[in-house]
Amino acid sequence: MDGKSPAYIEAVVEKGGKTVFTGEKKEAFKKYPDANRVNLEGKAMLPSFLDSHGHFVAAIQMVNQVNLSIPPVGNVESIKDIQKSLVNFQRSNQIPKGEWVVGWGYDNEGLLEKRHVTKIDLDEVLPEHKVMLIHVSGHGIVLNSKALSWANINNETKTPSGGVIARLNDSNEPTGLLMETAYFSLVLDKLPPMSEVDMLKLLDKSQQLYASFGYTHMQDGATLAKDIKFFKKAAKNKSLYLDLVALPVFTEYEKWFDKDDFIFGKYENHLKFQGVKMLQDGSPQGKTAFISDEYLTGGPGGQRHWHGEGILKKDEFLNLFKLFSDKGLQIFTHANGDAAIDEVIEATKFSGIDASNDRRFVVIHSQFQRPDQLDEYVKLGLTPSYFTNHTFFWGDVHIKNIGKSKASFISPIKAAVDKGLIYSNHSDFNVTPLDPFFILWTATTRKTREGVILGEEQRVDMYTALQGLTTGPAYQVFEEERKGKIKVGFLADYVILDKDPMRITGDEIKDIQVIETIKNGKVVYSKN
Repeated sequence: MDGKSPAYIEAVVEKGGKTVFTGEKKEAFKKYPDANRVNLEGKAMLPSFLDSHGHFVAAIQMVNQVNLSIPPVGNVESIKDIQKSLVNFQRSNQIPKGEWVVGWGYDNEGLLEKRHVTKIDLDEVLPEHKVMLIHVSGHGIVLNSKALSWANINNETKTPSGGVIARLNDSNEPTGLLMETAYFSLVLDKLPPMSEVDMLKLLDKSQQLYASFGYTHMQDGATLAKDIKFFKKAAKNKSLYLDLVALPVFTEYEKWFDKDDFIFGKYENHLKFQGVKMLQDGSPQGKTAFISDEYLTGGPGGQRHWHGEGILKKDEFLNLFKLFSDKGLQIFTHANGDAAIDEVIEATKFSGIDASNDRRFVVIHSQFQRPDQLDEYVKLGLTPSYFTNHTFFWGDVHIKNIGKSKASFISPIKAAVDKGLIYSNHSDFNVTPLDPFFILWTATTRKTREGVILGEEQRVDMYTALQGLTTGPAYQVFEEERKGKIKVGFLADYVILDKDPMRITGDEIKDIQVIETIKNGKVVYSKN
């Protein structure tokens, strides 16, 4: 991955956790006669993959939750399937009355009923438990009546700014659907955390999930204060063997901002706090992304003339962005809609930052982007972390919500690369599967569930797609001189695949298998 086109070498030598030689096999044997020799036997070795945006803590929590995803991630196709899955999970885990039953991956757009689940549906099957469905976007939930009562959400509850509380039949009675700030402020902050002891027990299993897909570098893309504490403890205990980059979330910045004992940009036992995570809009498929033109299908709560809205009021966002920038922090901003992206661009200018400063502020998702915004990225040194999996999972939904022309420019990798931008591509795990080969497939084919090619002109070749999982993510966290390439002096972080992605096209890309994952010269995962 060192250069603008694929380069192949016969032999690689690792010593002390770093690559010390790349070149001809004969020369490697001559210079390192006593080295252990591994014959790939026709398999392909690449730099290991780097997760440019995901939620590692979700991998830990998922163990105690039920998968409510639609195919191909899960088996849910209807509200009846959701009800059955919740009941089976409650019974098999013997969850007592009054306790939580939680499901992840809930996607209303893929259900036969073509509507959101309500508290009424959940009360039918588990009225004596607190039930929560986590929306696939990670930006919303559905609660049953018992959980709403626990959260003290009722007819008198006002919808917080930047949030959505869906109501029944134009009344004030909540349906159970809460999105954005209504979820974050009214529920998320109150949920009982998993104990540190239980989380530490699950760390190896969670890291193995990443390693099994060829990742040696993970990200926790919106780290809460309680998880900061947990990650620090895990690092101190030397429980991490893959690199973890954590982004403390802006909503709790008073707990870590400008504190002498909180250091950014430096690894300690595989843990690094890289920068601050801001959020300025919501989810495209949840219709809470902030866009200039109104949604063609209305809002998630039945709103008319709906554009979505910013999480923060614009002046508040600009001032907080500048506060972080003035302290030298790298800023990672969740912005899906073009109106939210406009505010990130304005905030960067307001902070006095342009490309010459080399701050590498990352615009996470950059989904419903306009072509003119790419020029602003170039001028300001902004770098996009795209999400091409959306083309498959919700491409058909986006066509309905914003029209085919705008939907076709979602995650415009080709246009960005043509402008000279360095980009990354992510799964936003657990919003979509961690599988890097699925990401490569969506970047190169852009095929929707219904078989539509969404933005054919934005499809890229395999080498460009691979850059989004290797060199691009390394650049975005200022590690381009140590990760993302098989190169002398770089970390010996490799992945061995059963097939070379460069020699495969179309749907076969999704079938590539990881044989081994190597971190700092040590095998951390083996298929066998």
